Amino acid sequence: MKFGMMFANTGPFATLEGLTELAQAAEGAGFESIWTVEHVIWPADYASSYPYDASGKMPGRSDTPLPDPLIWLAFVAARTSTIRLATGILILPERNPVVLAKEIGTLDTLSGGRFELGIGVGWLREEFDAIGVPWERRGARTDEYVGAMQALWSGDEVSFDGEFVSFANVSSNPKPVQPELPITVGGHSAAAARRAGRLGHGFFPGTGTPAELAELFDITRQTAADAGRDPEAITLMAGHAGLFGDDPVGAAEELASVGVTRTIIPAFLCTRPTIAEGVEAIAARIVGPCADV
Repeated sequence: MKFGMMFANTGPFATLEGLTELAQAAEGAGFESIWTVEHVIWPADYASSYPYDASGKMPGRSDTPLPDPLIWLAFVAARTSTIRLATGILILPERNPVVLAKEIGTLDTLSGGRFELGIGVGWLREEFDAIGVPWERRGARTDEYVGAMQALWSGDEVSFDGEFVSFANVSSNPKPVQPELPITVGGHSAAAARRAGRLGHGFFPGTGTPAELAELFDITRQTAADAGRDPEAITLMAGHAGLFGDDPVGAAEELASVGVTRTIIPAFLCTRPTIAEGVEAIAARIVGPCADV
């Protein structure tokens, strides 16, 4: 079992000092990857329902610092050497895919091929309105943006003609140094599971019991098989509250039984008495004992 650190660009880790301490401690303690979250703006009032809390509201306050994930990860890249750098997730339909392809190529090159792109379609309509991106058909936009970026990474003087983005005979450099840059699809819906099966290298449902995860993972595997892709090549990710109980190994084994090979630990659990000591304590209790699951 591999372990990733989630919600890493929030709270005390939003500062240069905090991100440095967290990332270096996580790398030293055996965490395989570090994952960011994203919102470009925080509306004072919003009707959209946050899907990961019963209140329907995001945790925190509107003045909570939430650094841009790519810039934050660039600083992490400069202060680490092995830990993988991932967005978990980046709201892809809010981005310009041509610009994003250049940003990702740059980050992957400068980090030595450590970047993983986690994507989602978004849930906060008011954010789309503020950016000026249509809320409707954001799923189709997401799929097309992936194709456009992969075209730009595939070679020079390439062309792409889609509904949302088109270009002809253009080159974008630097390209990612990884031959096939990993893309993880986030979301806990059947649509997200199918998207992961069609085009993802990984699938990360944001929530769900092991039984619910198993249903989503079955959809991902079947969709991949129907598309002529290898279902077993898709990395399945999830968290489990039991990891923080009396039997973390049992919780990891339960996740493994439904196909999970990368488990996510929330970074906000690693702040006391210091960030470094908090990371070390979590690693000693969970990462080390569960590594062989």
